[in-house]
Amino acid sequence: MSQTLTIINQLKKQIEQSVIGQRHMVETLLISLLTNGNVLLEGLPGTAKTRSIKALAKALSVDLGRVQFTPDLLPSDVTGTEVYQDVDGKPTLTFQPGPVFNNLLLADEINRSPAKVQAALLEAMEERQITVAGKTHKLPDLFMVLATQNPVEQEGTYPLPEAQMDRFLMKINLDYPDAEAETQIIKLVRGEETPQKESFDPIDPQCIFDARNEVRDIHCSDTVLDYMVAIIIATRQPEAYPDSPLSKWIRVGSSPRASLALDKSARAMAWLNGKDFVDPDDVRQVVHAVLRHRLMLSYDALAEGVSADQVIDEILMQVAVA
Repeated sequence: MSQTLTIINQLKKQIEQSVIGQRHMVETLLISLLTNGNVLLEGLPGTAKTRSIKALAKALSVDLGRVQFTPDLLPSDVTGTEVYQDVDGKPTLTFQPGPVFNNLLLADEINRSPAKVQAALLEAMEERQITVAGKTHKLPDLFMVLATQNPVEQEGTYPLPEAQMDRFLMKINLDYPDAEAETQIIKLVRGEETPQKESFDPIDPQCIFDARNEVRDIHCSDTVLDYMVAIIIATRQPEAYPDSPLSKWIRVGSSPRASLALDKSARAMAWLNGKDFVDPDDVRQVVHAVLRHRLMLSYDALAEGVSADQVIDEILMQVAVA
């Protein structure tokens, strides 16, 4: 085990001390951070969506920005704007950075703002820069968007367009914790009501960049690569599996971004598992989070109550490793 992996495991352990019962969410956050991606969290209220990103920022000792998306939010409230200031007696146009200029950005309830505001994040998520008044401003080298949305309250919401959904490396679906985890959560919050000395030292953010270099060196054989491509192609050509309901369930398949995301995420998963190569199990561990927001289901699937995860399960049953 490399020293960098040991540090990342320590980071994971520190986050899990604050976020109970959501281990898969913590793991997905780390994978996205290691692959320079962004995460969409969809979960019921109180499932530690905000708490998790705060715990990550605290453990890394990096800047955290938060934007509460509302119907009256403006793009400049996210990106920043140019303002006039008096400098040495002369009026000067100065750029005032918005909350997006932080290492981690929490876009809370992103689907409560109209498309113009949602689109303000697209350039930041894809290009790691913001353009305001014709001028381009670079974002921090360590940057990740964590967007949340509530699956229950649809009144007054604006569904994210497919083009923006595709910008998220992974999507996490969160449910309520079980009884044992609920008990631990109560005890944890009780303990936090009493001021305590920090039990750990912040981890140097440089470890993320070191880990990214190691993840890039993870070997992926042509056999595993063909397996990943076959999974993506199955979403686009479901009719190739006549004995399966895939062609009945899928309306539009995944884009090439899905292939890239699956490759990056599988390599990061293999690295976190302590391996220097990717195997099919690593692919299967991340494929649901990578694909569930990149599938457009048919009316028949929606009418039958078939979820994206069920469609992915069917694809994994149909697609074999060569």
